[in-house]
Amino acid sequence: MLSHLTQVLVAWGPAGILLLSALDSSGVPVAGVFDAFLILIAVQRPSIAWWCAGLAVCGSIAGNIILFTISRKGGRAFLEKSASEGRAMRFRAWFLRFGLLTIFIPAMIPIPMPLKLFVITAGVFGTPLAEFLGVVVPARIIRYFGEVWLGVALGHESTGFLKTHVWQLVGYAVAIFAVLYGVLVWRHRATSPTGR
Repeated sequence: MLSHLTQVLVAWGPAGILLLSALDSSGVPVAGVFDAFLILIAVQRPSIAWWCAGLAVCGSIAGNIILFTISRKGGRAFLEKSASEGRAMRFRAWFLRFGLLTIFIPAMIPIPMPLKLFVITAGVFGTPLAEFLGVVVPARIIRYFGEVWLGVALGHESTGFLKTHVWQLVGYAVAIFAVLYGVLVWRHRATSPTGR
């Protein structure tokens, strides 16, 4: 049924982009076609590609807000149900150590990473919505506008480019993560009373 729903939304074009991105980010699996569909639109219809990237960002933000808000109310139970106790504890420890940066990389890189669990964790731990959006919005802008740029610039070769350079992209994301984490550690030390 979800596969059929995805096909229907794909047929809707830009409106389908908006709904697919919202569904995907809110926790509804959409058969893993979203990024490929966005690139395909950029290749076949470059005149509306940038508009579609904007819709993808808006839909994704809406979906993430839905998942984040739901997690505030029932997220702890969902988190425990979605992961084994050991895995849930690792997510919790990771989130407490790295904060919202744990959301940045999976939100930015189009490879399977557990973004939804981190979004739920952010909601469960009472992260302010503005801080959450301050990480998710730029990550999604980079991701979706980057995919559209690839589709427009490289045409049919863009999907092959992503497959060939996936580890390079992951490396860039990790480097960005390291720099941002370094900045956070430096700011924390600079503002702490002891300077440590």
